[in-house]
Amino acid sequence: MSRTPDRSHKGDSIAPSGLMTRRAALKAMLGITAVTAGLVSSPLRALAAEASRETTEALNSAQAQLDEAQKKLDAISDEFVSLNEQLNDTVSQIEQVQASIDDTQSQIEAKQADIADKQDVLASRISSSYKTGNADFLSLILNASSFEELSNNLFYLGKINASDEQLINDVKQAKAELDSQKAQLESQKADLEQLKEQQSQELAAVQAKQDEASAVVANLSDDVRALMEKRDAEVLAAAEEEKRQAAAAEAARKAAAASASSGSSGVSGTISSGNASSKGQAIVNACYQVGSPGGGLCAMWVSQVYSRAGYGYPGGNANNMYWNYCTSSNKGDLQPGMIIAVSTWTGTSAGRIYGHVGIYIGGGMVMHNVGSIQTMGLDAWINTYGTTVTPRWGWAA
Repeated sequence: MSRTPDRSHKGDSIAPSGLMTRRAALKAMLGITAVTAGLVSSPLRALAAEASRETTEALNSAQAQLDEAQKKLDAISDEFVSLNEQLNDTVSQIEQVQASIDDTQSQIEAKQADIADKQDVLASRISSSYKTGNADFLSLILNASSFEELSNNLFYLGKINASDEQLINDVKQAKAELDSQKAQLESQKADLEQLKEQQSQELAAVQAKQDEASAVVANLSDDVRALMEKRDAEVLAAAEEEKRQAAAAEAARKAAAASASSGSSGVSGTISSGNASSKGQAIVNACYQVGSPGGGLCAMWVSQVYSRAGYGYPGGNANNMYWNYCTSSNKGDLQPGMIIAVSTWTGTSAGRIYGHVGIYIGGGMVMHNVGSIQTMGLDAWINTYGTTVTPRWGWAA
């Protein structure tokens, strides 16, 4: 049989010890676990979870906005870091170029000093020629407007030898090359300075965007923090409600025990000492193989056990199983593998609506799902859950 959606397999399965701890509440506040994780059984708990849904949805929305804003801030920060690196590289290049300019300038000054030395040598020669009275030579010398013209005139007159000519030309060429190199470096430095200015402006713009994004993240963080505190308070309130309901369940259990002692459960007879049938033994074995499907799902566990044993899938809630399959309240008819159920019990709101169901495993013991698979004595089970209707049993297949 297929599972009935939504209300199928429900029943009371609240363990009094299943109280939410402070750590669980904090986990819920941080979004690690859902607020409703420990509040799955009774309508009162459902109402507590429902009351916090608005806060949870607001928190989820604010968290999503915060995450998106943080992503944008991270992207801007990455851009800011990249621009800083680029600007740093540009400044380093400027420093390197300036060092090259300074070195080139030093070389130019050295060449100028070398040229000055050569001028002194030529001046000495000119002085000697002047003393010999060579008027043509003196005229050419005195009329030269520059060192270059002087050198040309002297060469023209054959007053300098080939060695002097080569030396002077080498110095002039080296100086010209240095002047050209310096001009190129100055141009390169100017380009780098322009790039530095552009990068500085881009960096300032990104800094402004980063400041704006940081402010948005800070504001959203405050909103998320406030919503977390609100949800934490709601979760703790729900835990208090769960504690109160657990106390009410314990009180109901004690009342049931007192009622059972007067024989009000309606159960009669004595348990048979016979061995389990092959069918019953297969079902009992499956009880130890099937884990809990979750809190509030006692009937689903029973259906899964029967299915594992190979006897179909009964389906329905605990109260459906009670009316459909449970036909006896005489302990003498009870056999291992039979289900034992009540259609309602007053321990919890869910119990009043859906009842509770387990499986008799023999030896006076019952296994049932209360959020985990537990075993308890038959009489204790009857006394706990048989406070309103008579517990009954039968084959669910």
